Amino acid sequence: MTPPEQKITRDQIEAKIRDMTGGVTDEVEGVKSQALTVGLAVALATVAIVYLIGRRRGRRNSAIVEIRRI
Repeated sequence: MTPPEQKITRDQIEAKIRDMTGGVTDEVEGVKSQALTVGLAVALATVAIVYLIGRRRGRRNSAIVEIRRI
């Protein structure tokens, strides 16, 4: 810490804030990429599940038509 007789300057405050946020910025970038990957995986799984449910429902509700030659 600074002795009581020295005044804290704006440069010292800015340097300290940059020092503290520097490590946090690196962590945030890492978490962002992981969150993006997880979000894309969840979106892909959701689309696949909705597609399969719709396909099953379409098969169940479709009419079966027989064509016979006379």
